[in-house]
Order: sequence, then C-alpha cells, then structure tokens
Amino acid sequence: MSLQKKQDGYWYGDDHADLRQELQRYSELNGYPIDNFADVRCTCGNDSFYFGTDEDEGVALRICGRCEDEHLMGDSEEYAEEAEIEKHGCVCGAEVFQITAGIYRYRNEDDSLSPDVKWLYLGCRCVACGLVGCYADWKNEFNGYETLLAKM
Repeated sequence: MSLQKKQDGYWYGDDHADLRQELQRYSELNGYPIDNFADVRCTCGNDSFYFGTDEDEGVALRICGRCEDEHLMGDSEEYAEEAEIEKHGCVCGAEVFQITAGIYRYRNEDDSLSPDVKWLYLGCRCVACGLVGCYADWKNEFNGYETLLAKM
C-alpha cells in the first residue's frame, strides 16, 4: 500500500516514504513546505519509538521500543526543564511509532536556502495500523539544519 486515505478520514502508509509524503502535504497547507527530512533511528538500529511532546515549549522525547533509550530530539534539551511532555498514542490504541522529522529553512535575499531552520515538523507512522500524520510542529529557530536533523 502506498499512502491512502481511508473512510475514517485518516491517511495510512507502509513506511517512512509514505510518512514523508504526508508531512510534505501537511507542511504545504501550513505555509512552510518541508525542505529536508530525517527518518529517525536509535543508536541500537531500531526505528520504532514511544513519543511525547510539549509543543508550547518546543520539546520532543522519543523512547526506543527495543533498548528503551530516552532521547530528547533536536534542541529539546535546551527547553526540557519547563516542559510538560504528553505521551502520544494512535487512534487504534497503539503507542509505538516510526518518526520522521522535517524542517523548513529560511530563505536568503536571493531566495536560496539558508542553512538555518525556521519550522520543525515531527511526523509519526503507527507500526500497528499504519496511520501517518504530523503529531507536532512549531517554530524552531536553529542555526544549521544538518546539526538539528542529526540530533533527532
């Protein structure tokens, strides 16, 4: 199955590619279309996580479904002290996701892409039912998009 909208109104997919497609659609509707993506993997090699965020503080936490390593994503560590992280779950009741990060970068005066981040999107694909969607997004002023994506 590639990305499909089902009768329940949600989008479903098989893999990170489908999740990227849904994040791209969402980001275009949001006015900040994604310039770069990063599919998230744990240092143990696993790509399935429990996931929580505090969008007000700009904090995201992933917990590996295999080794249980907890990782504050991107620049979340800078803002975690004030955060009240809420765990995400799927409409099917499952709580484990594949995660993809997407960023929109500032434009230079000549309309070329700046290396600096303006907006961050965090998308999830439920490993149980395949539902895909943007689970969190916020303005993220970070200098150096490659560094931010490497910290996911």
